[in-house]
Amino acid sequence: MKKISLNLKEILEYQQNRNPYLFIDYATEVIPGVSSKGYKDLKNDEWFFKVHWPNDPNMPGMLQVETIVQTCALSILTLPGNKGKVVYLTSANNIKFLKKILPNKRLNIVSKILNFKRGMANCEGSIVIDNELVCKAEFNLILPDEIKKYNLNTKKET
Repeated sequence: MKKISLNLKEILEYQQNRNPYLFIDYATEVIPGVSSKGYKDLKNDEWFFKVHWPNDPNMPGMLQVETIVQTCALSILTLPGNKGKVVYLTSANNIKFLKKILPNKRLNIVSKILNFKRGMANCEGSIVIDNELVCKAEFNLILPDEIKKYNLNTKKET
């Protein structure tokens, strides 16, 4: 597949997250069905810095995972016929938070689909700041519209 890049307006065409819950500003390289790379520039006034923690602001760990997931979801949503569909996170494993993520930093996000069949994807990704790994995770995504095609409900009503 051909590599593409997506600005914020184009990202919003492909996936359904919106501010303040959108954690990717620009997709620098998306290979549909394979991988996605992008970045998020964290501003000093991000909503989560105000509450996590007021005297020691840092990005919550699960929002770090969400950032990776949203980036990886673009790899699925850019496949033909998937634009604008819903992608769900079903599990996350081997999560490592290696450093705090502080205000005014650029998150460089890298994600890869390891396996994608019948609407289910095994994935991995990471966040790097200033050439230093700060977070990584393995996770599973599903595309419900695709899974419905393979619903093999064999129960007969009586």
